[in-house]
Amino acid sequence: MSGRNSYYITTPIYYVNDKPHIGHAYTTLACDVLARFKRMDGFDVHFLTGTDEHGQKVEKAAEKAGVAPIEFTNAVSQNFRDLAARMNYSNDDFIRTTEERHKKATQALWNKLVEKGDIYLGAYEGWYAVRDEAFYTETELTKGPDGKLIAPSGAEVDWVEEPSYFFRLSAWQDRLLQFYEDNPGFIKPESRRNEVISFVKGGLKDLSVSRTTFKWGVPVPNDDDHIMYVWLDALTNYLTAVGYPDQECESFKKFWPADLHMVGKDILRFHAVYWPAFLMAADLPVTGRVFAHGWWTNEGQKISKSVGNVIDPLQLVDEYGLDQVRYFLLREVPFGNDGDFSHNAMVSRMNNDLANDIGNLCQRVLSMVYKNCDKRIPEPGTFTEEDQALLDAAKAMLPTVRGHMDNQAFHRALECIWAVISDANRYVDAQAPWALRKTDFARMETVLYVLADTIRRLALICLPVMPESCSKMLDLLQIPEDDRSFESMDKALASNTELTKPAGIFPRFVAPEEGEGA
Repeated sequence: MSGRNSYYITTPIYYVNDKPHIGHAYTTLACDVLARFKRMDGFDVHFLTGTDEHGQKVEKAAEKAGVAPIEFTNAVSQNFRDLAARMNYSNDDFIRTTEERHKKATQALWNKLVEKGDIYLGAYEGWYAVRDEAFYTETELTKGPDGKLIAPSGAEVDWVEEPSYFFRLSAWQDRLLQFYEDNPGFIKPESRRNEVISFVKGGLKDLSVSRTTFKWGVPVPNDDDHIMYVWLDALTNYLTAVGYPDQECESFKKFWPADLHMVGKDILRFHAVYWPAFLMAADLPVTGRVFAHGWWTNEGQKISKSVGNVIDPLQLVDEYGLDQVRYFLLREVPFGNDGDFSHNAMVSRMNNDLANDIGNLCQRVLSMVYKNCDKRIPEPGTFTEEDQALLDAAKAMLPTVRGHMDNQAFHRALECIWAVISDANRYVDAQAPWALRKTDFARMETVLYVLADTIRRLALICLPVMPESCSKMLDLLQIPEDDRSFESMDKALASNTELTKPAGIFPRFVAPEEGEGA
């Protein structure tokens, strides 16, 4: 790993042949939440995302649009920057493979692989899918309705014959299998690890790593007829962003190897087979983990442009709210599995988990504090067993949630947090501070203090998932900015802090037609 106090996390770089969809938003969101969590946990984080801008598919798309490839990629890459801003992602860098720093890094890696004897010139004959930028063996192909051969992804394939440089992937089969055995956590979830091991055991062929039939890519050093195959080019971005080929620079020494590459399951093979082989061949340490998450369907239907049910994350945010969407995507489905987006499920999470559970807890407790305690956090008396049980449950969240985050089990982390929210709501009902106001005012103050402190801890631990909403909760409690890290979780809430009038954080969702005439 790259060091105890540093953490390097990456999204895949997104291919610029189309506008961003829910899959892009989901991957980057998972990385953003983990990056924010690690920062709050005292780590120096480098969080990278960006765009993959080379290849035949981009060249053809630009040609179809009647513009130069760089103009085309400038426009589409900006869409991904806009998505990052709108979704409140906290990436430290946004890389484009058309940047000069990336060309330099990729050519340096190529030269290293040549020097090590792992790249040689040959000729390629085989089936190639432009849409996937991938080569396929005949056994992987099936016939479509029109009799044409298609790849497992559904993309059409063409027979390609051209001179090509090859990477000696076949020579790395046993070393990769040994690496997987020595590093059981390298591929997650476990089902994906088994798939990769099975694929590698089936036999690896040398990999074509250059093309001559188009020009939109990084030129192969010392051979202008060839440009680099897009996957060697694309994967190198993770090295580029930390200063490679300068292995003595501060960022490279601090952050390489990366701790986590987050990817969709469709590109796992490139990251879990090709990439570690490239790195080992270049005498570079291999990334700590590749996590392949699942895909989303829409109301039970497979998402497809032809059906017209592609989910635009920006439309979701406009309809439901940013933090509500962030919460739903990570809570609804065990991370790593496929998931279904439905309006009803979204509204249920918003109204039950957010409005009823945490929103109502915060609103009613802080309203009672404001109304009954002279607008200040009250001074607590001696804690009872029930008080201590809730405070202990709130304290115990962090180590448990940390473990789930380190395993990318975001749904489990949120389940753990919501268990404490349920405890707090039961505690309110059991202690009935509105009744204590008349019978035992000092006891009411203690109960409200315990609840206010629990809300503070809940807001802190939810901050990576719902940064805007949880910042508002912490603002209501007047928690200063320098007390918004996990280091401050064990500090007691300061009494006598003056509060502003509480405001609702999570409104209930009411569909426009339901709200008419209400």
